[in-house]
Amino acid sequence: MAETWLVVGLGNPGAQYEHTRHNIGQMVVDELARRRGESFKAHKANARVAEAWVRPGGAKLILAKPNSYMNVSGGPVAGLAKFYGVDADHIVVLHDELDIPFDTIKMKIGGGHGGHNGVRDIAKALGTPEFLRVRVGIGRPPGRQDPADWVLSPFSGEQRTQLPLLVGDAADAVELVGDEGLLSAQQKFHAPRA
Repeated sequence: MAETWLVVGLGNPGAQYEHTRHNIGQMVVDELARRRGESFKAHKANARVAEAWVRPGGAKLILAKPNSYMNVSGGPVAGLAKFYGVDADHIVVLHDELDIPFDTIKMKIGGGHGGHNGVRDIAKALGTPEFLRVRVGIGRPPGRQDPADWVLSPFSGEQRTQLPLLVGDAADAVELVGDEGLLSAQQKFHAPRA
């Protein structure tokens, strides 16, 4: 039987947040669904879900976007994990990362939350931090801008032109995790782009 992965894109609900840095995780999940011609449907775990496969005969992907605000993502993620019978080591959480430069992706399993309240809440709700994180770099704000304002603002014009590449790379990374595992994905995507 094929493996099942719960792939969660973090973000905030509502049109005013749709194109902000904080919602890049949801942008990636949207891209994964778009590639497969799938649309999201309401789920009782307070999320929108699309079911797909990495490729025919490959791992199953439960693509999810919590309806809750970022800081309380844990409830929907834990509910989906229970509903689909997915263990923490087969949960992939896509989120924005201030400490990684824009246009960079880093992946890891477990560890601390690095001040990311969405990741903190998921670890608390699951009772373990041992889930995969695809950390999509948004970089630090310029000057003295408050990081909270930075993550809730849209990408700059120059970044918007590069955003489809970054979102595509993060989607490719998730597919590779589903196909070959975390180590293969890290080896490919942690290297600088040629």
